[in-house]
Amino acid sequence: MATMRDIKRRKESVASTGQITKAMKLVATVKMQKAKQRAENSKPYFNQMYGTVKSILAKSESISHPYLTGNDSGKKAVIVITSNRGLAGGYNANVIKLITKNEAFTPDNTIVYAVGKKGAAGLAKDGYEIKQDYSEAVNAPLFHDAAVIGKSVMDAYLNGEVGEIYIAYTVFKNTVTHIPTMMKLLPIDEDGEEQHEPDDGAIMNFEPEAEEALEMIIPKYINSLVFGAIIEAMASENGARMQAMDSATSNAEDMIAGLELKYNRARQSAITQELTEIIAGSATVE
Repeated sequence: MATMRDIKRRKESVASTGQITKAMKLVATVKMQKAKQRAENSKPYFNQMYGTVKSILAKSESISHPYLTGNDSGKKAVIVITSNRGLAGGYNANVIKLITKNEAFTPDNTIVYAVGKKGAAGLAKDGYEIKQDYSEAVNAPLFHDAAVIGKSVMDAYLNGEVGEIYIAYTVFKNTVTHIPTMMKLLPIDEDGEEQHEPDDGAIMNFEPEAEEALEMIIPKYINSLVFGAIIEAMASENGARMQAMDSATSNAEDMIAGLELKYNRARQSAITQELTEIIAGSATVE
């Protein structure tokens, strides 16, 4: 049975941990509020960009372009957005599972462009090739970072190194709901299910030629989606960390309450034993 000293030490240790998790929760809350505002401000633009490109392609005549037709490579490139730090519940693990639990993405046919050290480490452990590591981009994301990532994966696509490009990240729905999502970036599916505007039957005309216009539009489209995904992932990360630290703080409080009860019982037992010994000694003297 644990002594009063052991229980007291354990209680102090748990209380110290609880103070740390409470402080981390407050920090994550502040960061989450800022990231949430940024994500909410940017989301309409990126949703509209996605819908506009889909609408353009849906209303266009048949266009022969690598961005649409793809190539013969059987490799898949996946931009994986996670965090550089842990203590965020299942945030990182859920993104990694989008790849490791999907039979279409195997270590033999998948190349990873990691944005976040946790995703890079987890996938490397499972045997996936980490082509590039852009982990610093999640610390203070800028559009320039997304452009660098976008150019890297598009060059690999145009050079025939990969035949498909995907992005795995976490969609920020609200403070408590974060949805791990896999999105296909290239080749673009002209028959996408998402329609933001009704089809009026009009044919899309390009000036200059369609191929030349796509050369300008698609890279901006890819970069915008990558940047939007990083912004949403950042908000989701801080939201997940806030929840994890809140849960850890509550658990610490529950443990302290339990240890307090054990300490009181041990103290009462010691007092009772001491009284018993005094009474027994007094009776012996008499």
